[in-house]
Amino acid sequence: MSLALALPGARATEVATSPETGTASASASASASASASASAPYATRNGLDIHLRFREHLAEPECGNASARWRAHYARAPKRMASQDDELLALFGYVVDEFVKAGLPTEYALVPFIESRYNPSAKSAAGPVGLWQFISLTARNQGIPMRAGYDGRYSVVDSTRAAVRYFKILHSMFGGNWRLAIMGYNAGEYRILGAIERSGQSQRSADPAKLGGVPALTRAYVEKLHAISCLIEEADDRQEWLDAIDRPVPHLSAEPADAAASLRHWAEARALDAQLVARLNPALTGAPLRGGAGAPKVLAPRANQATAPLAARASAHPAAPAVIAGGSAAARLAGNRDETRPATHTVATGDSLWRIARRYKLSTAELLRRNGLKPGSPLRPGMVLKLD
Repeated sequence: MSLALALPGARATEVATSPETGTASASASASASASASASAPYATRNGLDIHLRFREHLAEPECGNASARWRAHYARAPKRMASQDDELLALFGYVVDEFVKAGLPTEYALVPFIESRYNPSAKSAAGPVGLWQFISLTARNQGIPMRAGYDGRYSVVDSTRAAVRYFKILHSMFGGNWRLAIMGYNAGEYRILGAIERSGQSQRSADPAKLGGVPALTRAYVEKLHAISCLIEEADDRQEWLDAIDRPVPHLSAEPADAAASLRHWAEARALDAQLVARLNPALTGAPLRGGAGAPKVLAPRANQATAPLAARASAHPAAPAVIAGGSAAARLAGNRDETRPATHTVATGDSLWRIARRYKLSTAELLRRNGLKPGSPLRPGMVLKLD
């Protein structure tokens, strides 16, 4: 798949030559973040929760053998993820969620970093387009809708659904080995199956390092993903980076379209930022929306409870009311604080940092700081955590 991408529209840049931009900035104070979350017309989640969810579902969290070359090449990825001027963290959260729901490792959610720099509008001169850079033939084979006026490759919802379905097949085909699955994705599954057969190994237990005849570009593709994974995983060693992602992020979901005059009208009826919704849905910006069976899905922040009635009144085919599961970490922090909160918590079997922080109305970052822990630090029953 081509890496020389031209990004059309007002945000266009030449990906092959331009570095990833975006400056990480520390999050506001808890009270300011909570105020912003409470006034937002959409549901949010804390960026730290996205990062922790990604880490918890990695197939290969060990980073001792990560390629130094590709670490250097993608070194800006964590910085861009932390930028508040970019939708990357929200998009990444959506894609991570889809792979986790499918029971797949989150390494697969990193593929758009290589293919499109996580830009839904990305377009290659060679033909592939969208977040996942599907060519037309592959898109049709994977069930992505393509018709006059609508190219589902530009839909984050349609293309991610297809990618998850394809990776689920590959993951099962290669015995749950994410490296073999990625090789199959990049070079074609039958080419990798042939290499496994020639090596005398079983396709469900083959060692990727012992396969002959695998293109160097395919091996590099795997190493790129592992390097990006390690860069993001290890970024939490820097407090400045943790502070930058410890903020409310739009909680994206696939929402039903209706017969609105345009995507802008659809967004405004739900009190959403029309420009944000347009950037998230390049497949829907050129024609009126249509509702009913087979209507496309709109990737948008989940409606906040306060704005759901407005959307219902404005829509002839209203979406189901959104449920804000747990709210953002900042919103939880700003909730009705329990003045009788104990000074410590003793870890029990099944506890997690996220659950403990939620229970005591703390952000996960604050709980980590108070106890000198890093994201991903193991909790053991009997440990005593400071809450004040």
